[in-house]
Amino acid sequence: MLTERRQEEIVRLVYERESITVAELKEILNTSESTIRRDIITLDKEGRLTKVFGGAIALHPAQIVNKELSMVQKQELQTTEKQAIARYAASLIEPDDCVYLDAGTTTACMLTYLTEKSATFVTNAVAHAKALAAAGFRVYLVGGELKGSTEAVVGNQALVNLQSYHFTKGFFGTNGISRQNGLTTPDMNEAMVKKTAMGQCRECFILADHSKFGNVSSVTFGSFQGGTILTDSCPQEYKNSSNVIICG
Repeated sequence: MLTERRQEEIVRLVYERESITVAELKEILNTSESTIRRDIITLDKEGRLTKVFGGAIALHPAQIVNKELSMVQKQELQTTEKQAIARYAASLIEPDDCVYLDAGTTTACMLTYLTEKSATFVTNAVAHAKALAAAGFRVYLVGGELKGSTEAVVGNQALVNLQSYHFTKGFFGTNGISRQNGLTTPDMNEAMVKKTAMGQCRECFILADHSKFGNVSSVTFGSFQGGTILTDSCPQEYKNSSNVIICG
């Protein structure tokens, strides 16, 4: 059986049964275990199924979420989880890092745990900038148009400003995460700022609690593999991903 046809059959069987083992596929397709394992790895990387120990499972359908909550509303959601993620994220900042901090409630939680005074911070969030300056950190605020609902600076001026920086690390929020659609947000202007800033980072970290997985918003600003995802928990289909870290 040709490779492409065999892989199509594997996908069909996975979605028909929701999960299947390597041994079952070996028996059904009359091929070697090593071939089946290679096929599953390939299909997992393509985002067509999820590789698990001993077999594969079907991806859950993504949920379309385009409603943008206000900062006040977001602050009331998953507070304990956000704190755990933020604490871990803050511990990654090293002496003399040039750090980009995206607007958002989870990145805002990082401010409590920051200790590295030799680092330089750049942000598009007015509230983040004020808090950092008050705490004695060196901080630069990206210029541009201020979006009221999320208190984020957006627009062409912000994009031009960001292109002059070279960040060692960047920390980003997201409204949705899925293998097929990547990292998404409802607002085009915010998506462009996130995408531009990510392009200027040596390392990108996505701060996302478990509720963000499987959601898809209007605009993709990065691929699923575009950064290291820091989370409190995630569905089984994401747990074997090399770029997902569970923050305990």
